[in-house]
Amino acid sequence: MGAIELVEKAQLAERPDMRSGDTVRVHVKVREGDKERIQIFEGVVIGVHRGGTRASFTVRKVSFGQGVERIFPLHSPTIQKVEVTRSAKVRRAKLYYLRDLKGKAARMKEGRAES
Repeated sequence: MGAIELVEKAQLAERPDMRSGDTVRVHVKVREGDKERIQIFEGVVIGVHRGGTRASFTVRKVSFGQGVERIFPLHSPTIQKVEVTRSAKVRRAKLYYLRDLKGKAARMKEGRAES
């Protein structure tokens, strides 16, 4: 293990194993003035970018008929916790095709067993 990996290892946060197609609830700390609260962003993981401390994942949800995507750094201290609520069987790593689908067409088959 190199010197960089040794320093980065201390900054890694414990997160559940998630893959593309999983429905997740991300608890994010939001600062409003001098107050801090937890906001939940629930949606489908459409992509995961690996890379140690630089890893991130993209979550997509539909809010009031408008698609919203948000990219979260996986090991960020602003993320309090990540809950995997459902898993789906998908055949590719990046689910960008969901951007063009809506309604029932955007559903995915229930997949792997939750562990």
